[in-house]
Amino acid sequence: MRRAAVPADLRARLEHARLDTLALLRALDHGLGPHPAPTTPLTALAEADADCAEALWALDQPPGTVDVAAMVRDTTVTLGHLPRTQQRVRAALPPPLRAHVSRLERDLRAMLDAREAYNDIPQT
Repeated sequence: MRRAAVPADLRARLEHARLDTLALLRALDHGLGPHPAPTTPLTALAEADADCAEALWALDQPPGTVDVAAMVRDTTVTLGHLPRTQQRVRAALPPPLRAHVSRLERDLRAMLDAREAYNDIPQT
């Protein structure tokens, strides 16, 4: 049986996506002050991040233990929607906070270590 193909750039795309999401979440943690977080878009963002984390985990599993074709298909969809999901979170912020959170997000993203893409992923 032939193993399903994994795009060569999939791991890098997942790592990048998780780091972008982490930067946004940390910017929200630091930048919202007394304002409430936008729960509905944050739920969608958390689900997308969980999909990316699961895909990174799946890439390190022994052959035959994960339906690679389904993982690649589902992950590609998630990665395609993720920029819009992140933008919905930003758009849900009160207008005066958007620029502040965006600056924090950019600064935090620049400081993240690539290994942080693997936060909360079980090591096998």
